[in-house]
Amino acid sequence: MTTTAAADDGAHLLIFPYPAQGHMIPLLDLAHQLATRGLTITVLVTPRNVPLLKPLLSKHPSITPLVLPFPAHPALPAGVENVKDLPPNGFRPMMSVLGELHEPIFHWFQSHPSPPVAIISDMFLGWTQHLACRLGIRRFVFSPSGALALAVIYSLWRDMPQRDDPNEENHLVPFPDIPSSPVYPWWQLSPIYRSYLEGDPVSEFIKDGFRADMASWGLVINSFDELERVYLEYLMKQLGNDRVWAVGPLLPPDDEDRSKPSERGGSSSVLASKIFSWLDTCGDQTVVYVCFGSQAVLTNHQMEELASGLEKSGDRFIWQSKEALESKEEDLKTTEIKL
Repeated sequence: MTTTAAADDGAHLLIFPYPAQGHMIPLLDLAHQLATRGLTITVLVTPRNVPLLKPLLSKHPSITPLVLPFPAHPALPAGVENVKDLPPNGFRPMMSVLGELHEPIFHWFQSHPSPPVAIISDMFLGWTQHLACRLGIRRFVFSPSGALALAVIYSLWRDMPQRDDPNEENHLVPFPDIPSSPVYPWWQLSPIYRSYLEGDPVSEFIKDGFRADMASWGLVINSFDELERVYLEYLMKQLGNDRVWAVGPLLPPDDEDRSKPSERGGSSSVLASKIFSWLDTCGDQTVVYVCFGSQAVLTNHQMEELASGLEKSGDRFIWQSKEALESKEEDLKTTEIKL
């Protein structure tokens, strides 16, 4: 993204991350990059997510946190404000409840002596496009996922493919317009999309949000051109403009001390430091990294099969997994299975 002109006058941006690890961390890393280029940054979070800002604020005291109360929702436990503390089906109510921040944000803009000139918000916060239009400013979508994933997601919500048999989980859904024409069985599609029910208020809110993403002024993706050029070009074609920027891979600041526990991972940062030390003893391209994200919890059978396959491969690997929800520990754990 070209920021030179904006940085010359320290243009003010509002950054609004979706409260989930895989979404929040890269957007905060982008905030760091923008702050180093002279932009004025306000980051919007709810109270229990404030600690996640500490590493960023320690490097950029000029960044201002905007802390708004988390709206109550009957489907969300009291005190839970981050997806990491929810089962996978917590995405839908989380996306819905955050929409209730529309009016508080609008009033904050109206009362600010020098309000932001643009909003950069997560792909799951599509309603902020309507907020930006109401305020007369630009909204940029931030996607922590790659361009291919985003192309599939936007195609789903644009075309709304359905199954002939509502019980057929292996129904094939083609995407002929996307490069390489991928085809996926129904059960592999986004669970957020598969849970859509026509007329259901939450479903319609989510659909409107993704379509609002497609109408936003620009798209910022945590990917890079050499990896996904054809899909970046596809998104430009579908969106009808070239305002699609690959800014990844977004990483923590170079001088972040990985040997110390931090708000990013708490005590897990100490374990991460040990793993980095072990990796330094391994040759290039000799270690396999296995991870299914911060939300997926494999069944015991899946864990056993995966472990068996990894052991039989004879390769060194690091397997990172989320503990079961009934566990008292909430953080992701990184485990060295074969050293």
